[in-house]
Amino acid sequence: MIDGWYYLHINSELIYKPDMDGMVSDIRESPFAVALWSVDTGDRECAWSILVEALSLGASKKRIIELAEKWKCTDEDADNYAERLGITFKKEEGFIAISPSGACGKGESKLEAIAKLCRAVGYTGGKMWIRTFKDCLKVISRENPV
Repeated sequence: MIDGWYYLHINSELIYKPDMDGMVSDIRESPFAVALWSVDTGDRECAWSILVEALSLGASKKRIIELAEKWKCTDEDADNYAERLGITFKKEEGFIAISPSGACGKGESKLEAIAKLCRAVGYTGGKMWIRTFKDCLKVISRENPV
């Protein structure tokens, strides 16, 4: 169930709007919105996808950290999200997130490492009918089997 929408503004702010009639079309048509995500507050994967994908597109790190704390998206919880996507971690002066195809992303936290991996596998964002990070992982795995 969609509870609302987050969108990435061109100024790097990640902004929430409750689900109201016509709201999503206003965001989709806005030249100031870079990317758009539906919010299902009962879905942990949804929370992680928003954080990872928005951070990979340059969202304000301060805002991402604020939402991660609010949603309890910790390094320990990242393990659950990563497992669902087939991502493994290596600890080496921070964290390295490794996709099933071998693509990597490095960051101070697991969230940052996954966001760098998101960018590395070709996630580009968008506002409608976009390829998600999860989709990008599947495509890159088919193109580059280990």
